[in-house]
Amino acid sequence: MKRYLVLEDGSFYEGEAIGSSDYRIGELIFNTSVTGTQEILTDPACCGQIVLMTYPLVGNTGINRDDNEGLKPYVFGVVVKDCCEFPSNFRSEETLNEYLVRNRIPGIKGVDTRAITRKIRTAGSMKAVFCDEESQIGAFAETLRSKADMTGLVDSVSTRNVYPIPGRGRKVVVVDFGVKLSILRELSDRGCDITVVPARTSAEEILGYYPDGVILSSGPGNPEDLPEAVNSIRELISRTVVFGIGLGMEMLALACGAKTYKMKYGQHGEAPVVDLRTDKVEITSQNHSYAVDIESLKATRLEMTHKALNEDCCEGIRHLDYPCFGVQYNPEANGGPHDAAGLFGRFMELMKKEDAENA
Repeated sequence: MKRYLVLEDGSFYEGEAIGSSDYRIGELIFNTSVTGTQEILTDPACCGQIVLMTYPLVGNTGINRDDNEGLKPYVFGVVVKDCCEFPSNFRSEETLNEYLVRNRIPGIKGVDTRAITRKIRTAGSMKAVFCDEESQIGAFAETLRSKADMTGLVDSVSTRNVYPIPGRGRKVVVVDFGVKLSILRELSDRGCDITVVPARTSAEEILGYYPDGVILSSGPGNPEDLPEAVNSIRELISRTVVFGIGLGMEMLALACGAKTYKMKYGQHGEAPVVDLRTDKVEITSQNHSYAVDIESLKATRLEMTHKALNEDCCEGIRHLDYPCFGVQYNPEANGGPHDAAGLFGRFMELMKKEDAENA
């Protein structure tokens, strides 16, 4: 069956339908990852996105029950060149198309993903939607142009209730802006006694759990949409160890007086990042559309620790006075290369150091 991908500038691309017909308007972005499709689809930070995979063959390893990063897929749509119908992997339980249909996620295959990627790189990310009739394209494009940017994405993915993941080690509170399961696994592997709390939890309530440290998780959308959470973080930074990841780092920066901005087309997929303290370059896993304004850091007590080589944007910060730091990329990074040992190890060391100094 034919399907059209319609962009807000009025352009459209004809392909074949995959997945369901439950269409939703989303932000069209491109992801350069070669592996980890299932992890991308289930990453809560992808909520609100229609994800175009630049790698041409998608779904050749199928879908399994173990590789999810969230409880369900959060993407609003999928765009691929070729969707594999006969996956070959010993863990595969269903095809990508079957998975999309079961979870009511629409998609399209057989389009020129290189041409669409070049358009996004030139014009910037834009809103998009699918439709099945060519006669509907003009009306859909007009709807896209009139629709405001999406808000409230964090509220749609954050837990509504506090829940524990017991351990015998350090007490860690994870503020869930859209936490990936692999972040929780990294903490559990280190024996942490974890409490996961909703995005809008106050600093007073967080401190009431007597944490040794706080994780500000990754998540979707604009960091400026949650001013209450930023205020809570501002109270936390002088009281405990804080580690921000992705959206969590952006909100940590806002709490310290820095500014953020919307990137032209974001960073989604693998990207080289240099550690400014060691000059070591790492290939990292990225998924963000907003970034911290480097110039704005000069008026704060924050120092930039990492920088993206391709996009020249801030990828890491640390506070000069308090045990607080963050990275823009995904250090746990299931679906891509990772540096979990280094950054989560640093988080553990800071908690140990603070405990010793306060003893």
